[in-house]
Amino acid sequence: MIDRPNAPPARAFFSSGPCAKRPGWTPDQLKTDVLGRSHRSKLGKARLKLAIDMTREVLQVPDTHLIGIVPASDTGAFEMAMWSMLGQRPVTMAAWESFGEGWVTDAVKQLKLADCTVVNAAYGELPDLTRVPQSHDVCFTWNGTTSGVRVPNGDWIRDDREGLMLCDATSAVFAQELPWAKLDVVTYSWQKVLGGEGGHGVLILGPRAVERLESYVPAWPLPKIFRLTSKGKLIAGIFEGETINTPSMLAVEDYIDALTWAKSIGGLQELYARADANAAALDRWVEATPWVAHLATEPGTRSNTSVCLSLPGASPDVPKAIASLLEKEGVAFDIGGYRDAPPGLRIWCGGTVDTADIAALGPWLDWAHAQVTQQAVAA
Repeated sequence: MIDRPNAPPARAFFSSGPCAKRPGWTPDQLKTDVLGRSHRSKLGKARLKLAIDMTREVLQVPDTHLIGIVPASDTGAFEMAMWSMLGQRPVTMAAWESFGEGWVTDAVKQLKLADCTVVNAAYGELPDLTRVPQSHDVCFTWNGTTSGVRVPNGDWIRDDREGLMLCDATSAVFAQELPWAKLDVVTYSWQKVLGGEGGHGVLILGPRAVERLESYVPAWPLPKIFRLTSKGKLIAGIFEGETINTPSMLAVEDYIDALTWAKSIGGLQELYARADANAAALDRWVEATPWVAHLATEPGTRSNTSVCLSLPGASPDVPKAIASLLEKEGVAFDIGGYRDAPPGLRIWCGGTVDTADIAALGPWLDWAHAQVTQQAVAA
């Protein structure tokens, strides 16, 4: 029997979205001057513009790309891009987990694209992206939040591609290097890697995406929150802080706080290093633990943020019971696998988590597993 560990993680937040706040976060550290003010006031627009400018600085987005704050989280940002740009040429949808499958549903069942190819892979695997036609528009997730599988690099994307590359990067930004010159559309949400509050998405457009928007009108109607052009021209204000609808200025301040912290610790390279160190610490525990395995079969495509674990041979009830027990103990919150994924555990390892907490979690997982399996035998 495994003894109950004495030292719990200092912060028990391992959810894959919203993920952990930055170390030392407290709500009283947020600026509140803008609260109760219009987002279209001079102050409101200045704070939104600051969020955009800091995003460019921390994320190292090149000047060739525009950054906008849009409604409805990453979902809103990615669907805005799909609804506004797809349909001009054939489309390939690449999916290997739940969110990618959601974009497939949008393309096939909602937009009903006439020339649409779907490239799938099972949970834990990555499709052969080198076979994706570069004459097509391509939609894909960079990091599979619900499968723990990521794209290792952008080498498969040609510089002379004819189609657009639309990348859902919501659990990859600030943790994995993105090849901006190869990505025409990138979307993410604040509540993932930097632990911001939900409800807002970020839409990043390269010059080829802007050209598409200004030269192509989709056959279907666009709701107001999806409209990026007016009279055939890009609505430039969206990318200067003039949001389409009313944002939460408190959420904006929370995002600015997270970006300020990121700058203070050394910026993007340190965020990469923290996520890599966290994933490595968890991997060391996995390698030493016989009852658990990575869902992602290839080490080179394994996520360093949303690390998904399987329990080979275990009943589907076992990971649920482990997650429930550790939540009850206040040791680990929200570590159950995603509802559409194979039964398992999912541990967030992004940069807002401390490596010491990942290391402290391992013995608790062992203890919880022993408790759950013992109870199952007794029953």
